[in-house]
Amino acid sequence: MGIMRRRMRRRAVVGVAAAGVAYHQGKKHQRRAQEDEQYQDEQYQDEQATEYAPAPPEDVGPDAADLEQIEKLARLHESGALTDEEFSSAKAKLLA
Repeated sequence: MGIMRRRMRRRAVVGVAAAGVAYHQGKKHQRRAQEDEQYQDEQYQDEQATEYAPAPPEDVGPDAADLEQIEKLARLHESGALTDEEFSSAKAKLLA
């Protein structure tokens, strides 16, 4: 009967050891899967950011020549040579 008990103990120890190894392998696999998923999410977000980035704004503001013309119109308006309506329509043409 002593031999039987030894065999049973060995089987129990081997079975527990195998279960422990399987547990750690499963945890390792789970951790790698999470890391892969995180990496893929980051890559997807990077792709989204580069694909749908807004276009740079166009240069909409008036240039130096337009500003000089507006200043000239303002002086004419202040002197009384242009009415309010004439000044606003001329300024709108320059800015358009």
